Amino acid sequence: MPHSFSSHRFHRFWLKVTALVVGSFGPVFTLGTRAATAGPARFTLDLLSWPLDGSSTFAAPDTRFLSALTGGFLAGWGVMIWLLAGRVYDQAPEDVRKAVLGGVLTWFVLDSAGSVASGNPSNAGFNVLVLLLAVGPLWRPARA
Repeated sequence: MPHSFSSHRFHRFWLKVTALVVGSFGPVFTLGTRAATAGPARFTLDLLSWPLDGSSTFAAPDTRFLSALTGGFLAGWGVMIWLLAGRVYDQAPEDVRKAVLGGVLTWFVLDSAGSVASGNPSNAGFNVLVLLLAVGPLWRPARA
């Protein structure tokens, strides 16, 4: 990896990319709480449970409630990563990197295992792409 991609400056930038990747799912799933705005969440769930067949309806109240919880958690997690990148990273870059990496890896393992167990193994494949995008150069410590 070239030095510029492993610099503290680039890692701080990539933490903000990670924040946007994680947090961008928040508003999508929050919109799933109401029938009139559920289209983006319905499409996202249909895509992640491939094939696109329209089987994700967001009609059940439990699904809409779970979508509200998921949206809130994801948006909050994204904001937390953004703030860590901007306010804490300079004081403890390696601790921030490890904390974010640990969170993303935990999400990946549990989300993928749960997807397979619930009959939606295609989401585990999509998760690999999100994992690679969210982690980027954060796999390795930054160099000064």
